[in-house]
Amino acid sequence: MHCADTSFLCSLYRQQSHSERAITTLEQIGAPIVVSHLLAYEFRQAVRFQVFLRSRDAKKGYSETEGFMMLAQFENDLESGVVIEAGADWTEVAAEVERLSECHTMRRGSRSFDLLHIATALKWEATVFLSFDDLQREIAEAEGLNVLPALD
Repeated sequence: MHCADTSFLCSLYRQQSHSERAITTLEQIGAPIVVSHLLAYEFRQAVRFQVFLRSRDAKKGYSETEGFMMLAQFENDLESGVVIEAGADWTEVAAEVERLSECHTMRRGSRSFDLLHIATALKWEATVFLSFDDLQREIAEAEGLNVLPALD
């Protein structure tokens, strides 16, 4: 199972510094990306919030057109099976995220949703965790997840 975080999805659906690497990685793994309902919500919310930011300051965020295109492509990929939105046993994930918080937050400054994504991947016994977020990558690797893509 290949799990992704929001940084990976954003690089897939919007031209960013890691976009080419995200697309290449997706092609190389040749399997669907599995995301939790929580992560899918976080991605959609992040896109919508970026559109809001642009509405307040033209130098920030995403245009409404760009936001709608990102969301539409994400929905298309869900419908075609490129991305699979899956449920999780949130009781198990909650216990795992508490363990991760205890192990990592005071030393590394971990964010709540980041730990939830890692905990979900661990409970799903994911074979790969896809991320461009340095802190999430560090914690996921410390927890034994195979983190891709390789960064130079």
